[in-house]
Amino acid sequence: METKITEIAPDIYRLSTFVDDVNLAMNQFFVDGDEPLLFHTGQRALFPLVSEAVARLIPLDRLRWITFGHVEADECGSMNSWLAAAPTAEVAHGALACLVQVGDLADRPPHPLQDGDVLDTGRRRIRHIDTPHIPHGWDAGLMFEETTSTLLCGDLFTMFGSYPAQTDSELLGPALAAEDMGRPTCLTPALAPTLRALAALKPHTLAPMHAPAYAGDCAAMLQGLAGAYEERLVAELEKSADGR
Repeated sequence: METKITEIAPDIYRLSTFVDDVNLAMNQFFVDGDEPLLFHTGQRALFPLVSEAVARLIPLDRLRWITFGHVEADECGSMNSWLAAAPTAEVAHGALACLVQVGDLADRPPHPLQDGDVLDTGRRRIRHIDTPHIPHGWDAGLMFEETTSTLLCGDLFTMFGSYPAQTDSELLGPALAAEDMGRPTCLTPALAPTLRALAALKPHTLAPMHAPAYAGDCAAMLQGLAGAYEERLVAELEKSADGR
């Protein structure tokens, strides 16, 4: 395996490792600046590869912020390895998760983020957005880089298979096929409205954890995902009402 680096927006780098065993890309995103930020850490087994990739961009001990979408091995499994490599770094995550999980799991106290809080790297402003249970996990949240309009969208648009680092081809079909295969997303009444609120940000780039970076009509892609999940929720409710 190797971790490939692609600059998907100014100062924002996609670090991607394709894992054959699960037929899935594992992507982290590095945001450069005076206080550099890493979104997703990767599993512990990927730390040597991913840290070597980050070391090609900055000395590891300069890393300031370690962030992720929710508590799951591919999102934060190597969190403590990063804390050891970057002695001044802090884990930053949603306040609820810091209280119930991250405060116990992390080797140093985390920095709790409220909905709308911003981490400033000196060049880029990364806003935390609470998205509980979207796509899954009570502690789920996403991040939006305001100056480049890049949405770090975690497990949204997950696609199985190997793809180029960037695309302007539609993500919806492959993402819904992956959804039908694994059913990872919580179908709740809040799902479609949350996706439409993300579309209203009008991102220029989508940065999914398990798919190519997307630079097409991002708002339309999010609206399409919202509509597809809305249809699935209605179908499940109708099944329940029919007793099936």
